[in-house]
Amino acid sequence: MNNPSTPSARRKARRFTLQALYQWQLAGAAVSDIEAQFLANQDFAKVDREYFHDLLHGVLGQVKTLDEQLTPYLDRRVEELSQVEKAILRLGAFELKERQDVPYRVVINEGIELAKVFGAEDSFKYVNGVLDKLARQLRYAEASERRPRD
Repeated sequence: MNNPSTPSARRKARRFTLQALYQWQLAGAAVSDIEAQFLANQDFAKVDREYFHDLLHGVLGQVKTLDEQLTPYLDRRVEELSQVEKAILRLGAFELKERQDVPYRVVINEGIELAKVFGAEDSFKYVNGVLDKLARQLRYAEASERRPRD
């Protein structure tokens, strides 16, 4: 299969997107250059390439808006977040906002898993809290139908 669209293929696309966002945040290179580098140098045989492309371009096309949406749920300024946390939160915020086909619980869980692999020791807890609060705003109906009243 040339461009698989399975949960595993999407998980890999998220992982590579996180790495590409991290690189963009640090180096500030053009998104097309970063994307070309990943497509050429990484094993993309089992990655959903279209999802990778959509996530990378989507996040970078909305960085300012995503940061503004995240800000009320942060305990510090976006600029003070670690580069990994910032990339994970931007990715999660984009999926919550733009990818209604992905359940909010999946978005949050994927963010947690990325933070466990790439983040600091307890960053997954922070990512969980921020994305959960953002999901209540962006996906109110979906988040409230499965959640007991707080």
